Amino acid sequence: MMMESGVPACHTCGQEVGLDAHGEPFVACRECGFPVCKACIDHEISEGRKSCLRCAAPFVAEPSTHDLDGKDSGNRRVSISQSNEPADAGIHARHVSSVSTVDSDYNDEYGNPIWKTRVESWKDKKNKKKKALNKTEKQVQAPDDQQMDEKQISDAAEPLSAIIPIPKSKLSPYRSIIIIRLLILALFFHYRVTNPVDSAFGLWLTSVICEIWFAVSWVLDQFPKWYPINRVTYLDRLSARYEREGEPSELAAVDFFVSTVDPLKEPPLITANTVLSILAVDYPVDKVSCYVSDDGAAMLTFESLVETADFARKWVPFCKKFSIEPRAPEFYFSQKIDYLKDKIQPSFVKERRAMKRDYEEYKVRVNALVAKAQKTPEEGWTMQDGTPWPGNKTRDHPGMIQVFLGSTGAYDIEGNEVPRLVYVSREKRPGFQHHKKAGAENALVRVSAVLTNAPYILNLDCDHYVNNSKAVREAMCFLMDPQVGRDVCYVQFPQRFDGIDRSDRYANRNIVFFDVNMKGLDGIQGPVYVGTGCVFNRQALYGYSPPTMSSLPKSSSSCLWCGCCSCCCPTKKQPAKDPAELYKDAKREDLNAAIFNLTEIENYDEHERSMLISQMSFEKTFGLSSVFIESTLMENGGVPESVNPSTLIKEAIHVISCGYEEKTSWGKEIGWIYGSVTEDILTGFKMHCRGWRSIYCMPVRPAFKGSAPINLSDRLHQVLRWALGSVEIFLSRHCPLWYGFGGGRLKGLQRLAYVNTIVYPFTSLPLIAYCSIPAICLLTGKFIIPTLSNLASMLFLGLFLSIIITSVLELRWSGVGIEDLWRNEQFWVIGGVSAHLFAVFQGFLKMLAGLDTNFTVTAKAADDTEFGELYIVKWTTLLIPPTTLLIVNLVGVVAGFSDALNKGYEAWGPLFGKVFFAFWVILHLYPFLKGLMGRQNRTPTIVVLWSVLLASVFSLVWVKIDPFVSNANAQNLAQDCISIDC
Repeated sequence: MMMESGVPACHTCGQEVGLDAHGEPFVACRECGFPVCKACIDHEISEGRKSCLRCAAPFVAEPSTHDLDGKDSGNRRVSISQSNEPADAGIHARHVSSVSTVDSDYNDEYGNPIWKTRVESWKDKKNKKKKALNKTEKQVQAPDDQQMDEKQISDAAEPLSAIIPIPKSKLSPYRSIIIIRLLILALFFHYRVTNPVDSAFGLWLTSVICEIWFAVSWVLDQFPKWYPINRVTYLDRLSARYEREGEPSELAAVDFFVSTVDPLKEPPLITANTVLSILAVDYPVDKVSCYVSDDGAAMLTFESLVETADFARKWVPFCKKFSIEPRAPEFYFSQKIDYLKDKIQPSFVKERRAMKRDYEEYKVRVNALVAKAQKTPEEGWTMQDGTPWPGNKTRDHPGMIQVFLGSTGAYDIEGNEVPRLVYVSREKRPGFQHHKKAGAENALVRVSAVLTNAPYILNLDCDHYVNNSKAVREAMCFLMDPQVGRDVCYVQFPQRFDGIDRSDRYANRNIVFFDVNMKGLDGIQGPVYVGTGCVFNRQALYGYSPPTMSSLPKSSSSCLWCGCCSCCCPTKKQPAKDPAELYKDAKREDLNAAIFNLTEIENYDEHERSMLISQMSFEKTFGLSSVFIESTLMENGGVPESVNPSTLIKEAIHVISCGYEEKTSWGKEIGWIYGSVTEDILTGFKMHCRGWRSIYCMPVRPAFKGSAPINLSDRLHQVLRWALGSVEIFLSRHCPLWYGFGGGRLKGLQRLAYVNTIVYPFTSLPLIAYCSIPAICLLTGKFIIPTLSNLASMLFLGLFLSIIITSVLELRWSGVGIEDLWRNEQFWVIGGVSAHLFAVFQGFLKMLAGLDTNFTVTAKAADDTEFGELYIVKWTTLLIPPTTLLIVNLVGVVAGFSDALNKGYEAWGPLFGKVFFAFWVILHLYPFLKGLMGRQNRTPTIVVLWSVLLASVFSLVWVKIDPFVSNANAQNLAQDCISIDC
């Protein structure tokens, strides 16, 4: 663009380029004539630039040199503004960086010059760059000790964790065979559908429907494992960054949650070991608080915690002095290893013996309390001071809070501070819905926010102790890393178990799920929440979106430069948004519970605005507690300074009152989500829908260990509860099939994984049918597959080989053993034909008809052996369907061989395929059969009677009706029959 005087304008600063010695317009480049003034050229030369940016022609004379450098400065300035503009400049920065090199861009669309801000910004950046270079030169000449300090600081700035991808040599063949298996499945189903079996059309149709469902289930389970990863943490870097010598620790505080209900079913000694392992964790004591939720308001739990707090004063310093693992005394003293390994202190043996003696005395006191609690006095329990125990009525009692450790004067035997230990029993009244474990966890969230308000929360079941004292540090390597932790809602650890037999008959360890499926999810958006062993970001529990997500959109009249409402710029009509984008934005806002529409009250001053926010949004979301609401605004945790410490307990009692959650978002959008007995899956799902991601942490030493029900009946009831929760989610508004689609924050493969977690119980229906088909084929002489051609034989062979190869390659990258995979496959069938089937019917009865059906279990005494409980068989209706299937298939095999013997050589060929499928069922149910046999044939008689009765009725009805025999065959059969007159 030419100025009014006819002299070109400088492309860098917007002023005239000026005249040279001959009175002609100054030309910077003789080759292309790029317009840049002499002042800008001088600056470019001082920066060391020797060629034109536009045409790259070298300087031949000083004037040309100036001109060419000027061109460089113009374009380079634009480049710098793009890469170095401060992040908080927002839209303004993006506007500046979009300036083109055309002359018309020197002024904005309103005629205002824009070069001044750009040049000043550019010069500021150059000055900062020079200062940084000078500083670097000085650092090079720094003394050695100073360089060492700087090296430590540099090490501390390195990432605290790293992703270790699965090697391509393992992953590529795995993905390839999955695609090949998909193609084989497509060809297989084409063959199955186009080749019906007319003589047994009903059997054929049933089998095809079942096989299609199994294929869909396989896709839902397989594809979320497409991007498996491993992770590694660097604890030394965490310490270097947040625990510098001579300075207070900067590690974030953590609130531990332990939940218990009935001390007679959940022994107080087990809960106490969990608490002791938490109090002795390798973490700064002032950063650890342990909250124990007693949802049964049992005086036994309270008194056992009194004893536990007293013993902790001895146990905690012993653990930290000698660095013992694990730090749960029951499991430490029961280890069958050399306890002197790696211990060099001469006093260790003596102090260990003394500690073991103290622990045995402590166990005697706790067991005495348990024996005393077996029979409740008629007048109720009385505390030591003679006052009645407030929780004598378990369903009608006030809220109770007691701080055992962590208060003033609470020190260990060596005079050191100990972590805080708090007993909590929320208020319960008739007529209120308390939401079981999810409600208890939400009560702990509020209590802990009022008393300590740690930014992170770690929840454990009462029977899951801390097995690795550095587990919290492992989680902090992710949560406290500025590059990783900003959008992480929780860090999930795998569950590991004690007391399970070596063969793991009923797949209690769930190795395939924890070591295969969860690694796959970690490569997408993160593992699902499994209910325990999980470290939460408190802000994620409050329903906030991750900080990396965009905030509320500005109004359409907002200025592109400063974001305000037409305060500095004339109004400019904004382009209309696509309706699909508007819909997506609206859906995203639906997923954010604690987002407050500030645009509606932007005309108020700051004080009025904060008051209105509190009244309009916070109280509706979080409830009527100003202390709690203020704590939710503290991203880094800590108790607000404005709060009077003497009123905290009173406020904590208030937030656990039974009516506190009324007309709030608790359990709906924030905290643990209500609506399912598996509140863990639902809670994690809501977080992922808001855009958060989770991380799977698998330290070499398992972080937490627990106890699992190893006998058949208890295991089936555990699986029933999980499956029932999945059915409840499927029938709720939070079903992953349709919830959260508009927001666009849940990744596709992650949604597939969540769909798999809620539809797997429905596989029980086709599984029952498919496990019955072999017996039906053997009893009727029919088969579901026609005579195989060469092509069909190749398809069946390819399908079986692809299944085997997929499993082998999965074992290869995951490190899981083949025995674990086989146990998982077996219990998938056992649980599918029993617990999953009952869960489907119970779920529909509960959700649609309001009927809550319970399948009770009656326990028997166990053998006094290490795995005595394994051989207990308890009466439960869950045992009937698999027992019936076993008997029917065994009868079918016997009938099939008998028929083949009678018909001769030709019958043995068709018999092979039928017997193969029958043995497939029997092999998968073999652990179940072995469990029923137990020791000395201890199967409950009623189970055998029911199963034989059902199998007999089934066989008789089948012989009478025989629906899969064609009419023609039935008539011929009737003609051949000889009636006998009795």
